[in-house]
Amino acid sequence: MNEVILLIITLLVQGQTGILRIRMGLFGGKKKQSNWAISLDIGTEYVKALVFEVVDGKGIVRGAGRARQRLSDMQGGGVTDIHGVAINCEKAIEQAAEQAKFLPDKVIVGIAGELVKGTTASIKVNRTKPQQQIQMSELQDIVNQVQAEAFRQARAELAAETGQDEIDVQLVNAAIVSVVIDGYKVANPMSYQGKQLAVGVYNSFAPIVQLGAIETVVRELGLELLAVAAEPYAVARCIDEESTDFAAIFIDIGGGTTDVAVVRNGGVEGTKMFAIGGRAFTKRVAAALGETFQIGEEAKLQYSAATLEAEKAELIKHALKADVRVWLSALEISLEEFGEGDLLPSKILLCGGGSNLPEIKQALQSSDWYKSLPFARQPDVQFIKPSDVANMVDETKQLSDVSEVTPLALANVALDLIGESSILESVMKKAVAGLKQ
Repeated sequence: MNEVILLIITLLVQGQTGILRIRMGLFGGKKKQSNWAISLDIGTEYVKALVFEVVDGKGIVRGAGRARQRLSDMQGGGVTDIHGVAINCEKAIEQAAEQAKFLPDKVIVGIAGELVKGTTASIKVNRTKPQQQIQMSELQDIVNQVQAEAFRQARAELAAETGQDEIDVQLVNAAIVSVVIDGYKVANPMSYQGKQLAVGVYNSFAPIVQLGAIETVVRELGLELLAVAAEPYAVARCIDEESTDFAAIFIDIGGGTTDVAVVRNGGVEGTKMFAIGGRAFTKRVAAALGETFQIGEEAKLQYSAATLEAEKAELIKHALKADVRVWLSALEISLEEFGEGDLLPSKILLCGGGSNLPEIKQALQSSDWYKSLPFARQPDVQFIKPSDVANMVDETKQLSDVSEVTPLALANVALDLIGESSILESVMKKAVAGLKQ
């Protein structure tokens, strides 16, 4: 009895109602911590959390939870109220942990927003001794060159967009997306011989203030930050496609932003984000109906599900036309850079709660917008389903909506971090460490 009283007092003093209760072991037995983690998608409208266990290289989702954000908590994918977001994260994690009967210590968090910059840079090196096998140090030197140049470019781009010459940026995540030896693509370059070595490295950077806010939220939750991952990169690599010819445009429409990733030749070429998402459409719906934001959100969801009464549905359809045109124009601008040197992929894959709006797919399937861009043919538009995310198994049977793809994709990224690192991942870790010094 004394232990229970002491526990209640501790909870009241610390101001924690959920995570501490689970962590203190009021339910669930001991499990192997190293094989468990949390995937946390801190969206503008919702926080979505998954508790998953890694078994034989696959992520088994044992629990899922979500909590709604206040309008003042997030703006355009960035945290504007750290404590408010932490409380919402706690609610979502508590739901997931209660279902899983376990709370892991480690968490991977997604990051999005207009100021998150991601691109793949490639470098080709003509080896002076082609008969000599490629060694780790050689690959490390190449990656270091790419990293340094990518950092300079990201800082310059953000400075131009924000008007701040000395904006502080930090590497979010990095990955070697391609290694080609004398025109032959390989998964592991170690011990190969060859004259020309070409390496493609994806890097994403964000303002340090945005990353710092996420790190503070994680500290308030009492969790260990496994990684921060750019959400468009996570989504772009979530499809189990082994072909080196795979190419697609991934579009994730969240509450505050639209994230775009272009994949060519099986690797992520780059990512773009712009601050138009579901919240903008909700505001338009609310204005058209003369209702509050909350009622407008409910009406938008009913409209997307084709369950709204006909008169209101027609009103919303008419009201959304202008906003969808603006969204489509922003998408065109985002894709222009990727089409400068090559044809754009003719497959578009949609996810995120905002993509449920019927006007989005209809606009992308229209026969006029894509003609201003270098598509070989009219794009084929499809949705990514949660079941499409590679290496993830939903034991909860609750993840069926396109809005659940992003937290699953983040968990998929975490599989590599929880398991043993590959040679390429080891090289990237060293490069990242050198870049942060």
